[in-house]
Amino acid sequence: MELELKPLRLPSDNERPFVIAGPCSAETEEQVMTTARQLAMKGCHNFRAGVWKPRTKPGGFEGNGEAALPWMRQVKEETGMLVTTEVATPEHVELCLKYGIDILWIGARTSANPFAMQAIADSLKGVDIPVFVKNPVNPDLELWIGALERINQAGIKKLGAIHRGFSSYDKKIYRNMPMWQIPIELRRRIPDLPIICDPSHIGGRRELIAPLCQQAMDLGFDGLIVESHCDPDKAWSDAKQQVTPDVLDYILSLLVIRDEKITTEGISQLRKQIDELDNDLMELLAKRMRVCREIGQYKKEHNMTVLQPTRYNEILNKRGAQGALCGMDDEFVKVVFEAVHQESVRQQMEIINK
Repeated sequence: MELELKPLRLPSDNERPFVIAGPCSAETEEQVMTTARQLAMKGCHNFRAGVWKPRTKPGGFEGNGEAALPWMRQVKEETGMLVTTEVATPEHVELCLKYGIDILWIGARTSANPFAMQAIADSLKGVDIPVFVKNPVNPDLELWIGALERINQAGIKKLGAIHRGFSSYDKKIYRNMPMWQIPIELRRRIPDLPIICDPSHIGGRRELIAPLCQQAMDLGFDGLIVESHCDPDKAWSDAKQQVTPDVLDYILSLLVIRDEKITTEGISQLRKQIDELDNDLMELLAKRMRVCREIGQYKKEHNMTVLQPTRYNEILNKRGAQGALCGMDDEFVKVVFEAVHQESVRQQMEIINK
């Protein structure tokens, strides 16, 4: 279904992208107000802080709850910034509305649970408030869209998405793998939906925030939500991924914002070349699949199994090395040939089972 959306017009600096900034957690009134004042002095218009902070494991700081909401209201009254926090239950929504929170966001663990999303959606009926929905912890675009649809069907038209990356057992550079292709596909499917990037949760380390912010801008994201703390090293949660307001201001000052409105006439010939090469790729893939079907017929006649692990590993290793020599990322090459192999197996299974 198509989402029924209204323009999400929130305060921003014309020279910078739309930014929501503030600490991971609202720890104390002093910490909240100090950070908010510093961010306001740097021109920030939208303040965030976690009021409820359920952690992966029990025992850590899980937020001050309702006690922190008057601090958020004080931020709004003193600095003029809009204030936003995460909600995970209908009770959270009710309290946020009571204390005048301007924007709500729904976290990754909640967006992965359709029951929780429906409960929150029901609590938002009749309310006119901007809501951002983070991607689920697992890379499931349909689940993300479903979460957005539930909120939209409740009557929320000022809707946005937050890309915070996806959990992975195999931790490499990032805390959460960006998997940029998923928000890119979300943009293709719902072009009018604002999408902002959460570099703090993707990176998990403050030194990764700047390059992730720039990458998000290069991909045409509509804004950023960044964790900023007056004293990050002493933060009660997610200390390693927070930056001071001064550092955040510096990161934002260095961002190069691409102009989406510039005509593409200058690259039309190059795009024509891409189209021709894509046609060549499709023809080559079709030829490859014809050979695969012939192999499938041979395997059927000689009572062989479809899957030949030794051969599969040989293809991945050989093409991965070849891709590296051609300047391509080995993970990219692996994903491509895994997909090609999967389709080859499917076609051979059809031959064998006829």
